[in-house]
This record gives sequence, structure tokens and C-alpha cells, in this order.
Amino acid sequence: MPGLEDLYREIILDHYKSPRNRGTLEPPAIRTEGHNPLCGDEIEVYIAVDNDIVSDIKISGQGCSISQSSASMMSAAIKGKPVAEVRALIHRFKHMMSIEDVEEPDTSAPLGDLEALQGVVKFPVRIKCAVLAWNTLAEGLDTAAQ
Repeated sequence: MPGLEDLYREIILDHYKSPRNRGTLEPPAIRTEGHNPLCGDEIEVYIAVDNDIVSDIKISGQGCSISQSSASMMSAAIKGKPVAEVRALIHRFKHMMSIEDVEEPDTSAPLGDLEALQGVVKFPVRIKCAVLAWNTLAEGLDTAAQ
């Protein structure tokens, strides 16, 4: 579907050129770093969790349009959500990226703009770019739970 692919390309470029939730958070926010040595993508994810809700998130780093767009879309999708819902979204996103082969995740929460990244699975080398921020976020949530 060429029209849909063009729309998805526009969404990815919009998030790359105008990233959402860019910046840093001061402690006690959790800060985690991710790095993709294959292509040099770097990401820092700052999350504030209050009463089991991701009350704030900021993203910084540098990399390709896929990694940075994915981070922007992720930050917009999870801000203000309960941690359990965020973890479910991480699982669902990874499933969409074909890296989690377990049962179909809960599909009750729509992916929204994140669906624009589903075309990345056609390029296996770029999947790591798309999931870098998500893996970094999961690590941060694990740290916050300790």
C-alpha cells in the first residue's frame, strides 16, 4: 500500500525532526543508557515513576532516524501510563518487531504512531535500531522496581 507507506515515512520523519520529550530529568529520576555498537546509536532514557505511574520521561542521545523516531514515539506513548501498561506495550512492540515469539500480547492498547515502525521488520539489521530505546526503558523500569 504505497499511500500507507508514505504516511508511515512522514510519521517517522516528523518524530525524527521534532522529537517529543527531548531532554533530561534530575534525580531521583531513573537514568539508563543504551548503545547499539553496530551502528553507533546512543540513547539515554530518564523516567520518573510515581505511585506506579510513569509520570515523566525524557530522551536524549543520537543516532539514525529509526532509533531516534522510535524513542520519540515511545516517550509519547508511555507518559502518564501505569508501569504494568508500559511493560505490556514494550512486549507488544517487541512482538511487532518479531523479536518476541511468545503468545500474542494484549492488543487492547492501540499502538498509534508506533505502527509506523512495523515496516522496519523488512530490514532485520534495523530492528535493533527500533528497539534500542525500548530495551533501555525496560532496563530503567527494572531499576525502578528494585
